[in-house]
Amino acid sequence: MNFLEKIFKITDNNSSLRVELLAGLTTFLAMSYIIFVNPNILSEAGLDWGAVFVATCIASAFGCILMGVVANYPIALAPGMGLNAYFTYTVCQGMGVPWQVALAAVCVSGIVFVIFSVLKIREAIINGIPQSLKFAIGAGIGLFLTLIGMENAGISVDHPTTLLTVGVISSPEVLLSLLGFFIIVALDHFRIRGAIIISILSITVLAIIFHVGDAEFKGIVGEIPSIAPTLMQMDFQSLFTPALLSVIFVFFLVDLFDSTGTMIGVAHRAGLLNEKGELPRLNRALLADSSAIVAGSALGTSSVTAYVESAAGVAAGGKTGLTSIVVGLLFLAALWFSPLVGSVPKFATAPALIFVGILMMKSCLEINWNDLTEAAPAFLTIAFMPFTYSIANGIAMGFISYTIVKALCGKAREVPIMVWIVSALWVAKFWFFGD
Repeated sequence: MNFLEKIFKITDNNSSLRVELLAGLTTFLAMSYIIFVNPNILSEAGLDWGAVFVATCIASAFGCILMGVVANYPIALAPGMGLNAYFTYTVCQGMGVPWQVALAAVCVSGIVFVIFSVLKIREAIINGIPQSLKFAIGAGIGLFLTLIGMENAGISVDHPTTLLTVGVISSPEVLLSLLGFFIIVALDHFRIRGAIIISILSITVLAIIFHVGDAEFKGIVGEIPSIAPTLMQMDFQSLFTPALLSVIFVFFLVDLFDSTGTMIGVAHRAGLLNEKGELPRLNRALLADSSAIVAGSALGTSSVTAYVESAAGVAAGGKTGLTSIVVGLLFLAALWFSPLVGSVPKFATAPALIFVGILMMKSCLEINWNDLTEAAPAFLTIAFMPFTYSIANGIAMGFISYTIVKALCGKAREVPIMVWIVSALWVAKFWFFGD
């Protein structure tokens, strides 16, 4: 315990070993779906499913452990949802790019990230974000998480006319998800530690006992597939063409703000931002996540990024890097215990995401709603995340609208130079490469 205290300063961060372990388990359960979803998506680009499964686990573990040791933050990393879909459906299927070349594009974007992190360019970009946008990013991520949770629970479903509508509320999956949510709220009200993990495990057991949906006990130990089909398969020879340079740019730009936006939102929820609204040791955190991108591409997966589900562990009390290290070790364990991990249904973790959404919406209180030049960009940041299903799009609209609104209202001097630069980059991205 003294060894862990020296490294992670658990007591100084008002936490405990038990809380950090529970927080790590909570985060892992909330994001463990990526172990199965990522191979399903990337296999459609031609990658071997089993190899991607192993690459996902190892890349996630590497990123989480590196984040915990280097930056001491409870922020977990894994191959990003959205980026893996862009990799498969836009780059490989849409543009006809071989997956080996696409992996090389991911690797190059990661190397650029590492350079930007070492030179502290990424840190300058993040620290240049206005306070109102930082608070809006946290709230927007909260709504985004809520939407994901409601989808996983079956509460929100797609509709051809209204886009979204209510699902079958009387279905067992929805009822169990709602029960899980109420359990979290009640336990949290009475200050019972581990409320989220208690809810997840309780709903999982009930789902298995009563055979709800596809919930079943799938066993404990499984065979580990070979990673050879994707290991070090990047093809750099065919990479540097105008079309593929645009792919690298999109990987870089989207992951830059998806990852950093997540870090800011989760850090704000954990109370880790300083008086200036900045994240201490930010450059270490950025170096950890950019290194994970390079490692992930070498293993055979799309861009590794900070995960918004880290907020579930933060809500369970996690405040140090020990939380993310626990997540990393559980990803490694998942190599052997994939059947056991797969026994937790999506609707069991959905209540955790909805509950975290409530907690993250608190940052709205910090926004100056009386100043429309601050409130309007903040609102667009919040709204764009769930309604475009993208954290990056919300951040992009926040930057662009902040610059335009301030300029039109005669307050152009209040816009930091970095905000002007980033806004111009986003406009160029949308203009030349679309959304």
